[in-house]
Order: sequence, then C-alpha cells, then structure tokens
Amino acid sequence: MPNKHIGSNFDEFLAEEALLEEATAVAIKRVIAWQIQQEMKAQHLSKTAMAMRMKTSRAALNRLLDETDTSLTLTTLASAAAALGKQFRFELAA
Repeated sequence: MPNKHIGSNFDEFLAEEALLEEATAVAIKRVIAWQIQQEMKAQHLSKTAMAMRMKTSRAALNRLLDETDTSLTLTTLASAAAALGKQFRFELAA
C-alpha cells in the first residue's frame, strides 16, 4: 500500500490526522507565553509582581505562562498586556 502522505505537507498531514487545530493552538500559546516572559524579563518583573499587577493569583499566572495549557481567556490576555503596559492584538489571517 503506498504511503498516502508522500507529497503532502505537514499541515495537510496534521489536518488528515485531525491534529491541526490542536497543534496550531499549542504553537500560538507557546509564542504568547514566550512574549510575556520576555517582557517580564525586560521589565525585571517577578511572577509575584506580575500576578499582583494583573490582580490575580500566581497560580493563574503560571497557567498563563504554561506553554501547553491552551485554555486561557481573552480577559486574561488583556490583563497581562495591561500589566506590562502593552496592548493585546488578535486578528484573523488568511
């Protein structure tokens, strides 16, 4: 039996295996967590100080920074951005 994936790209393979959305969500979350961590580092903010600025718990901040936890809300993202003096921008792209 010939391999049905020969000649396809990785996105097509993930889509065929019903994994594309999950892989995309994890990739986006990794980027968001990395950007927040980099800005915290640039501003010399500890996790405790960041959580206080966000008016949340350190456990909630740890979930936000967990690259594999894709269950976050737009409110949490907006709160993190505001705590860092930034704006969160989200857009749909083709």
